[in-house]
Amino acid sequence: MTRIKAIQTEYKGYKFRSRLEARWAVFFDELGVKWEYEPEGYDLGNGIYYLPDFLLHDVTVNHGLFQRHCNIYVEVKGVMTDEDARKIIRFSDLGYDDDDRLGVSKTAVLVVGNIPEGESMCDLMWNIQDLAYVGTPPYYNFETIDGDYFAAYPGVDKNGAFTLFGDDSNYLWSMDERATEHAYRIARQARFEHGETPVRRFR
Repeated sequence: MTRIKAIQTEYKGYKFRSRLEARWAVFFDELGVKWEYEPEGYDLGNGIYYLPDFLLHDVTVNHGLFQRHCNIYVEVKGVMTDEDARKIIRFSDLGYDDDDRLGVSKTAVLVVGNIPEGESMCDLMWNIQDLAYVGTPPYYNFETIDGDYFAAYPGVDKNGAFTLFGDDSNYLWSMDERATEHAYRIARQARFEHGETPVRRFR
């Protein structure tokens, strides 16, 4: 059986391995977070090598032990294989100084898939939540960030800081829902045909 390959996509001087990765870059740009694409590969031991897709800088983690100015890796997966899962979990686990696993891992990884769909922020959050408690590691979950099996919502807070929000009102009240929903919509609508800069269809 022939394996179908994703089309490489150029955006902001980077050649992404897929349009899905490029759309996540558009999402990060819309919310003003500084990102790097595939900045470094890692030797995890036992012949296992791992190259995370993105590194985000200055992220607020509004969950558990609240932390600002975190560096968070993002892994974009259309389909998660067993090998992918083992690498992500191992990489995240290596970021703790001891067995207590308190706070955000120094190698925290947010796993994301397709850009969530929905006509409102409420719809988007339901779609994220549907994925957040399925699989190992799950998509959109803090398990590979701070070790807590809890849904994680990427967005921006009311002060403009890119944030991973926990899954209840104690965390979500500070989300700027309008700006966050707008960023998801822009990312979903981004088109890259013939090397074009993605068109922003509305503001």
